[in-house]
Amino acid sequence: MKLNVTVLELSGILDGIRGNELRREVSDVVAKGADILLLDMKKVTFIDSSGLGALVSAMQAVRNAKGKLFICSISDQVKMLFELTKMDRIFQTFADQDEFYRQVLATQ
Repeated sequence: MKLNVTVLELSGILDGIRGNELRREVSDVVAKGADILLLDMKKVTFIDSSGLGALVSAMQAVRNAKGKLFICSISDQVKMLFELTKMDRIFQTFADQDEFYRQVLATQ
């Protein structure tokens, strides 16, 4: 069975405005039937509480559609934020897209 994988590359500051855009993008991806959504955050420089909320909303939307959400390429600052807020227990993260493809898609 071929999985429908969609990669969204985020950039800049993930705040309330960008968070709303992310919610819309995720909603569109889910509506198109993606089985797996990978958020590549290598160009994200900062996340505020609204951005964190948007990531949680994205996870819920994907799960409600019986899909899976993964995150890759987070900066050290974002990694620290995930650890402080315990989001590292909610989101499965990978060093980069290559690691994601090796670990997730190889097992499907």
